[in-house]
Amino acid sequence: MNVLILAAGYATRLYPLTEKKAKPLLEVAGKPMIEWVLDNLAPIPDLGTIYIVTNAKFAGDFQTWADQYKRAQPKLTFKIVNDGSLTDADKLGAIGDIRLVIDREELARAPLIVVAGDNLFSEPLSDFAAQAQGSAATLAIYDVGDLEVMKKYSAIKTDADGVITHFEEKPEKPESTLTGIALYYFAAETLELFTTYIVAGNNPDQPGRFIQWLYTRRPVQTYQIKGTWYDIGSKETLKEANKIFAQFAK
Repeated sequence: MNVLILAAGYATRLYPLTEKKAKPLLEVAGKPMIEWVLDNLAPIPDLGTIYIVTNAKFAGDFQTWADQYKRAQPKLTFKIVNDGSLTDADKLGAIGDIRLVIDREELARAPLIVVAGDNLFSEPLSDFAAQAQGSAATLAIYDVGDLEVMKKYSAIKTDADGVITHFEEKPEKPESTLTGIALYYFAAETLELFTTYIVAGNNPDQPGRFIQWLYTRRPVQTYQIKGTWYDIGSKETLKEANKIFAQFAK
């Protein structure tokens, strides 16, 4: 299976830190965020190409980083995909970027893992990949443990088999502390639906919106992430992540 890392945003909430450096290349506990992602993806057997979709502003920086990182992980194959955007105003959106890479790189022939480049994990993601294989789609979920915090995330309900039965973005009155996070598995035959979604005029940003659209059309399985997960969206959460992930640094 291939991997697509979403790294085309401009992270304006983190300015000035991200004016000249892409958010996934900012360091957390001694290494770039994207390396936390990749170090936990690397144990997955038979990984294909790892595509990193970014923008015209930072494409060169990601290529330089990938060339250096490959020296530590020589078995991994990278390809940087430039979506052509130059500012936050003309970006394609995360779902638009996924569709772009699927079409441009002809990826609808094999399963694809999609993950945000600013989501940190403390444990390997090989179990996620193993359980997801064979499903039409699988969404990683995480227990944030706080109903009030859930108002900022997506609320998930599942049946006894772990298939999504309800998906709501930023619920006013969350009933569960389980949220969907930016880690997804899509079977090859599901990938063509990204074009269907975009052509229908749906919102091209926030990949969770695609899951919200998809679960009524295909069964979407879930997998609860073990260990610690962290989503970095502000200077405050970046500071917290540095403290939390220092214990996991090798």
